[in-house]
Amino acid sequence: MAVQKSVQGQKPGGEPNWLTPTEMAAWRRYIVASRRLLEALDTDLDQHDLTMADYEILAQLSDAPERRMRMAELAEIAMLSRSRLSHRMKVMEEAGWVRREACPDDKRGFFAVMTAKGWKAIVAAAPDHVASVRNRFVDKLSKADQIVLAEIFERVGNDLRDEIK
Repeated sequence: MAVQKSVQGQKPGGEPNWLTPTEMAAWRRYIVASRRLLEALDTDLDQHDLTMADYEILAQLSDAPERRMRMAELAEIAMLSRSRLSHRMKVMEEAGWVRREACPDDKRGFFAVMTAKGWKAIVAAAPDHVASVRNRFVDKLSKADQIVLAEIFERVGNDLRDEIK
């Protein structure tokens, strides 16, 4: 007797496990709201000549020891492919916000290093960005909502990270 294994997202027998109306509403609202939020936050950074990707890279570097981080680690934390990070780094190097330094321990590896100009850019943008995040997201949630969302996205993020590795 053959045992049928269920493929993730499918019922045994290959039938798709369609979303219920409630599941579909939650999914679609999440997708639309998250895209609109990221677009709005990106637009709000225009006044600083930064994109959300630039801001995230600068924010990660600003928190790193000596404001430097291995490129591979930065790509993972900023959730960018290595090629996408390399492209952003070229643009950011031209703006004078970052520079690359060869890694002495690994001939193929590089560090991303925030420059003084990059530090000034993140310091100038941060108050407006935080106000935008607060206005567009945080202030629309109760403390209980914030806790629940943090728990939900911690679980989803951990599962995805484990699946992808």
